[in-house]
Amino acid sequence: MTLSTSPARPSAAPAATTARRPLLRAAALVVLTATAGAAALGPAAAADAPGPPARARLVLPAPSGPYPVGTVSLHLVDPARTDPWTGSGPREVMATVRYPARDTGPYPTAPQLPAAAAAVFETMYRNGVGLPMDRVAWARTRTHAHEGAPVELRGGRRPVVLYSPGGGDPAAFGTTLVDDLASRGYVVVTVDHTYEAPAVEFPGGRVAASRMDAEIAAVQDPDPAKAEAKLTALLRKLVDVRVADTRLVLDGVGELAAGRNPDAEHRPLPQGLGAVLDPGRTGMFGQSAGGFTALQAMHDDPRIRAGENLDGVLGYVGDDHDPANPSTVATDGLDRPFLLMGSEGDDHRSNPSWGALWQHSTGWHRDLTLTGAAHGSYTDLEAMVPQLARQLDLPPGTAADLIGTVDPERAVAAARACTAAFFDRTLRHRDGGLLDRPTERFPELRRVD
Repeated sequence: MTLSTSPARPSAAPAATTARRPLLRAAALVVLTATAGAAALGPAAAADAPGPPARARLVLPAPSGPYPVGTVSLHLVDPARTDPWTGSGPREVMATVRYPARDTGPYPTAPQLPAAAAAVFETMYRNGVGLPMDRVAWARTRTHAHEGAPVELRGGRRPVVLYSPGGGDPAAFGTTLVDDLASRGYVVVTVDHTYEAPAVEFPGGRVAASRMDAEIAAVQDPDPAKAEAKLTALLRKLVDVRVADTRLVLDGVGELAAGRNPDAEHRPLPQGLGAVLDPGRTGMFGQSAGGFTALQAMHDDPRIRAGENLDGVLGYVGDDHDPANPSTVATDGLDRPFLLMGSEGDDHRSNPSWGALWQHSTGWHRDLTLTGAAHGSYTDLEAMVPQLARQLDLPPGTAADLIGTVDPERAVAAARACTAAFFDRTLRHRDGGLLDRPTERFPELRRVD
């Protein structure tokens, strides 16, 4: 769960399971990772490609809730904010809305990554840590969300949950957890942080590729003290940009709920989408840097009523155990509910930034560890890596480095169940007790008091 750096290109794969889990991902720099969860891992699809080497085909787990899922994208623009990574033009982000749908029959499933973004993703991250990224058919992976499907209007207004991915990750790496939450009756809005994510595709096919290479290169300095100061400044900027992006998305949710279309092109939206949003019941979650973003945005913006952090450090540091440079959410604490979920060895006792948050918070809170989990266990990698290991004959130990030793199907199911239980408890006032006591259903879960 850390932010750290060293000179290299960003990599889409998470770092190996060690005490250092950086927040911004790079082939040796990783600045924050993605999230995940899935109940039933689909069978490995046959390798596919025209010509060798064969390209692996991935199947994402089906959502476990009672509702089919619809999806639509939003192009959001903040005219009051110059883009912080380019220094010119207004800040733009792409948000994706997942929602309970009424009828999905004639509506196609959405790709996990749009074709243009997948091409950039594959090229930029060809040397991903432990994974041959160019041997995966990223553009062929489908989600279980149907594009433009009509909204399920029965049930009235629904809670809204935002999702932010790990540093350097596409929001798509949280697909199975996001789709599952939508299938349980939530409206879930994900955000791709432009110029940090590998590639963000805007309407018309325009693609904004990551600029993190240059940002990372700029922090290198022969003087260790100067290099550390530059890294701290970069990580502060990264989280500040993400929190501002979150506020833009919250504004967009408010516009939708008020009956206005916040999309920059005002493209048609599914009828009734705004009518089912309840901005007064808004939560947020994320993995790694996305978890940091969720809790920091919650600290800064009272519109977020509950937050979940999946293995994200809360300080501007390169090591989880470094107490330097904590965030304000860590030093001030939170007066609203939050859930911490860590990989094995990461909890509020071992992580100084989590410990500070724990000590200073007055709102309801829990800390759960998924035994045997790694940093990537809370991303779609938990479902993907076993398939890749089979299809691409990955070296022994690669899967454990990326997603730990916990059984993948159980890890996905546990992450889904805990995320739903947390937001059910805090936004719907339904409590099944899963977060309070050990359960035979998930013996891998351990509560840390």
